[in-house]
Amino acid sequence: MSKKYNLLINTGSVLLLALVAVFTTVEHKGLQAQETEDNTTIEEISEEENTTLGEEVTVRGQAEEVETGVSFLIEEEGFLEGDRVLVINVSEQVVPEEAEDLKLQVTGELGTLVLADIERDYGLDLDPELYADYETKPVILATYMVLAPDLESVSEDPEGYYDREIALQGEVNEVRNDYAFTLKEDQLIGGDDLLIINVTGEPIPEVDEKVVVTGTVRSFVKADFERDYDLSWDLDVQEEIEAEYTDKPVLVVDSIYPAAQDEGLLE
Repeated sequence: MSKKYNLLINTGSVLLLALVAVFTTVEHKGLQAQETEDNTTIEEISEEENTTLGEEVTVRGQAEEVETGVSFLIEEEGFLEGDRVLVINVSEQVVPEEAEDLKLQVTGELGTLVLADIERDYGLDLDPELYADYETKPVILATYMVLAPDLESVSEDPEGYYDREIALQGEVNEVRNDYAFTLKEDQLIGGDDLLIINVTGEPIPEVDEKVVVTGTVRSFVKADFERDYDLSWDLDVQEEIEAEYTDKPVLVVDSIYPAAQDEGLLE
């Protein structure tokens, strides 16, 4: 492959800052949020449940490198080892050079791996030894990828995410008005909330609904938000949000959609 892939893995806050710095300097298109209507569990794909070859799917999980800069396995997150599915990049976006432990959201076409066909159709030169175990198994031909950190990571260590597009999964905790709600970590007792600013014009989800939100992380500065967005919210709500969130991270939404339903460890 002639492309230069020089991203670093995210194993902590220091490496994350380095990763983001690389996102801003590479000549290829960086990882970016994409519009989609819903997402699919990796279990559904790996066990061929409720999925159809040729359909577009969106999955979230932890990446494990297969071929540097070209492909990786994406694994269902959880306490125990979960299902995995192969992802091959056929987009113009950058694939992390060392994808180990990097949390991503991937959108692409679901297919069955026939190496010769993929090489022919997409002009790739793949190492057959690396894919021997995946022939005739499900594969996602990725057209979009975006960082998919834990909500807690963004809330507690936002510096590496400011002005970056990401995808977050969580549970609606509190609706503040037509433009703002808070998101909390799904199934986590306690923990931090993150303020979500909805500028899409779409309705805000109900409290306790599990959703994925894609958008850009910004530090909340009232003057900047008044300049950049037409937020005609109530003065009392403005004052409350200013008091609680000034200089704290918030996510400005591009899209909101229902999270895939995980059957859980006992299913």
